[in-house]
Amino acid sequence: MKVESEEKVYDDINITPMLDVAYVLLLIFIIMTTATVQGITVNLPKASSTPSLSKPKTKAISITQDGTIYLDTYPVSLEELETRLAQYKAATPDLPVVLKADASIQYQKVVEVLDIVTRLEISQLGLVTQKLVK
Repeated sequence: MKVESEEKVYDDINITPMLDVAYVLLLIFIIMTTATVQGITVNLPKASSTPSLSKPKTKAISITQDGTIYLDTYPVSLEELETRLAQYKAATPDLPVVLKADASIQYQKVVEVLDIVTRLEISQLGLVTQKLVK
């Protein structure tokens, strides 16, 4: 006494597992491409190696060619920069900061920002440069 459904050949393709894998890969791709530090595009000076920006709490200070200072993507004055960095430093004592400055700006702006970072005793500071093409 055999049941007919056991003998029937199963000829349909089950695409559910394939779609599950595709959605997981899509999510991983979206997360990995948006996990970088956001900032303002500046013309970076050239160096032999570039520091990693992979830390999630990293704050980016950008100085554009016209001398405007940005904290992440928001324009700030030197006083506002010091106030906001002090707040972030209070919340995260080992706050990592990266400084991106246009290669053609006056060196004084960079020194002023570095003075603020030194006054706030931020020890994890990275200077972003462009990788040399060999």
